[in-house]
Amino acid sequence: MGFRLPSLRKASLPAIQASSKSVDVPKGYLAVYVGDKMKRFMIPVSHLNQPAFQELLSQTEEEFGYEHPMGGLTIPCREDAFLDITSRLMRC
Repeated sequence: MGFRLPSLRKASLPAIQASSKSVDVPKGYLAVYVGDKMKRFMIPVSHLNQPAFQELLSQTEEEFGYEHPMGGLTIPCREDAFLDITSRLMRC
């Protein structure tokens, strides 16, 4: 026994491929927007488990909730602070 959700449609394979090509995010990475100019950075998804990055995610949740103005994950911190945190995570 099943049910149908007529308002939901499956995206065609060409549409999925086209959207993934326009984003240009390598597998295993996440695009985030940081700073006043909303500069885009690619971070490894492994950073998401790190305590320093978890703090950034908490700040993001407090400021934006689940609505991000850029359509992607927007992190509310200065660009230099973000670079400092991510460079320390890369050395671990």
